[in-house]
Amino acid sequence: MPTKPEFTQASNWQQELACSFTRVQEFLEHVHLSRLYDQSLEHAGSRFSFRVTRHFASLIKKGDATDPLLLQVLPSAQELQTHADFSLDPLQDQQAHQGAGILQKYHGRALLISTSACAINCRYCFRRHFPYTSHQAARDKWSAAINTLQASPDITEIILSGGDPLSLSNARLDDLLTLLQTIPQLARLRIHTRLPVVLPNRIDGELLRVLGAVKLPLAMVIHVNHPNEMSVELHQSLAALRAINITLLNQAVLLKGVNDKLEHQVELCEKLYSSGVLPYYLHLLDKVEGSRHFEVSRQQARELHHAMAARLPGYLLPRLVAEIPGSSSKLPV
Repeated sequence: MPTKPEFTQASNWQQELACSFTRVQEFLEHVHLSRLYDQSLEHAGSRFSFRVTRHFASLIKKGDATDPLLLQVLPSAQELQTHADFSLDPLQDQQAHQGAGILQKYHGRALLISTSACAINCRYCFRRHFPYTSHQAARDKWSAAINTLQASPDITEIILSGGDPLSLSNARLDDLLTLLQTIPQLARLRIHTRLPVVLPNRIDGELLRVLGAVKLPLAMVIHVNHPNEMSVELHQSLAALRAINITLLNQAVLLKGVNDKLEHQVELCEKLYSSGVLPYYLHLLDKVEGSRHFEVSRQQARELHHAMAARLPGYLLPRLVAEIPGSSSKLPV
């Protein structure tokens, strides 16, 4: 087996990404939880591949099998179970595919699947079964995607998604953003990403140059579920993004055993604001096959959100929403 490159603090983000944990047993040894290992974890990790960055692993409390960050990334035998109301494509993304990696569900905006790559594989991911090979805007299809969008005058906002768009190299991302800015009707761009959270080194000087050169208003929606993910390194990266006038928002997923306690949600919203990020959405779990053990009931979610409203000012209260296929927008719960 080839050895991975050694990661040091001086390494760039791509070297750090190459050093990510991709073997469950090695990861469990690192977090002092070898006792949890069994073959069912490997089986679940083969159904939906296992990947955790070294940075994210450093935030997990060693020896704690209930750590909320651990639970988000560790494969579970429960993923192998099937349930009638959980499906491979819970949001009907494949039906929304317009070709060339473009998904359109809502009026005025379209989502561009720019890559299949992620720096971390969250076990509740609603695209864990998504057929990226045939449904992403690979580089050789970018011209087709741009042509389709230019011919759609009602689309005024493009959302870069994936995978994670920041897993693209700076050069490729620069090329894509340059092409998107040739679409005359676009009013703004949005990037949905988890990389600043799980790999803060991704926000390097060249990326800041690329993003700072974008002429359209640019928003970045990060994905933080628990206050323990708000590291010093993330705070510094977010400050650098704010310095080039990027609007920062957060969307989280409500997950059983991870962030379904009032104190965790309140602390998260307050920490986000201290880093210049506004809480945007708190999503109910998308019912993707293999994730049922994360589900929080609607009634529990409503009670939690009501309690959050009593503790937080309105501008720090994320909207509690569910995405229902065929609806004209995300729906408040």
